Amino acid sequence: METRCLWAQSNALMQAYHDDEWCKPSRDDRYIFEMLTLEGAQAGLSWNIVLSKRQAYLEAFRNFDIVYCAQLTDENLVSIKENYGVIKHGAKLASVRSNALAVLNIQKECGSFADFLWSFTSGETIDNKWPSDAQIPAQSPVSVQLSKELKKRGFKFVGPVTTYSFIQAIGMVNDHVESCICRTSSTI
Repeated sequence: METRCLWAQSNALMQAYHDDEWCKPSRDDRYIFEMLTLEGAQAGLSWNIVLSKRQAYLEAFRNFDIVYCAQLTDENLVSIKENYGVIKHGAKLASVRSNALAVLNIQKECGSFADFLWSFTSGETIDNKWPSDAQIPAQSPVSVQLSKELKKRGFKFVGPVTTYSFIQAIGMVNDHVESCICRTSSTI
């Protein structure tokens, strides 16, 4: 029997995300922006809810095109709220625009959003080897530091807990437990 991290065992959608994406290093700015948006949308909700709405987010935000998202008007955001199956929280939707603008500024300054983010781990994945899910922290010194820097640069919905989930999502942190199939197979 295959063993996965406990949180990924609830349904096929969670399992697929866990097996195919979670904690896998990415340096693709579009994908990183997608994960930043989805993690921000998740604040106060379950990841399962967000994943079930992922396709609606992809459609509403044109595959998380950063330039498109930065140019959204208030009217566009209202239309997205009314016409797409996204989470209807107005401030979370508005954060897509403000975060896209902040990403564009970082890209100008650093060459890529990925380069900026990965500099917090010297370009390496922090590979934790937790014996059990209960030991995985909700935040870390890196997520606290990154959260502060993102907030200074105008990002929204990037508290230290959300930021920790985000750096797991893009593979800056590998928190698959020791017994997880993603550790014992060639998938990671």
